[in-house]
Amino acid sequence: MSSSEVARVESPRGTVVLHRRERHGREVLELRVNGIFVMDTLETTSERALASVALAAVEKPGHVLIGGLGLGYTLEEVLSDPRVTAVTCVELEECLVAWMRDGTIAHGPGLLADPRVRMVTSDVADVLVAADATYDLVLLDVDNGPDYLVHDHNHRLYRPDFLTAAARATRQVLAIWSATRSDALEAAMRSVVGNCTAASYEVKLGTRPETYWLYVSSPGAGE
Repeated sequence: MSSSEVARVESPRGTVVLHRRERHGREVLELRVNGIFVMDTLETTSERALASVALAAVEKPGHVLIGGLGLGYTLEEVLSDPRVTAVTCVELEECLVAWMRDGTIAHGPGLLADPRVRMVTSDVADVLVAADATYDLVLLDVDNGPDYLVHDHNHRLYRPDFLTAAARATRQVLAIWSATRSDALEAAMRSVVGNCTAASYEVKLGTRPETYWLYVSSPGAGE
């Protein structure tokens, strides 16, 4: 399996790198931050499910906020739903947005050209704290989850204070992706929102099996 570096940026939060590798005749892009695997273009099941599960739970998804652009697969899944009228996508790393816009990530220009998309380069915590019942769906894939952080300061995104602000900004469904099971996150979402469903997704990273998790709450729905 050959591998080469496609792009690298030193951001205030560390090193963001895109690698290209070939597997079984297929070209795969892999995103790493500070040397930690974040995602690739080969296994995108749970990133898509973050969107599809939330979309399936509501009649009118309307305005969707996505926290964390990544390689764009949650955004792509959201845009595939014609009921969605607007998408605010919040990404902290400017280089990821640039790579999507300039075609370094090949499917990126088409996604960002969709007139429903508004890209915001910011911390999603700041965006949600300033919002009030603004978004029908809030989908968060900002880090690898509370127990496997790429950036230590992101621990706050999984704690009650931020979850309260996120729930306040959400009209219908709040969904959070995690690389590992987190009973603490589920409990925090239940305490703040009043309900939470945890769903596991079996995936393969190369030959290594992994289990990813989604935590989904409906603000205002109660138990």
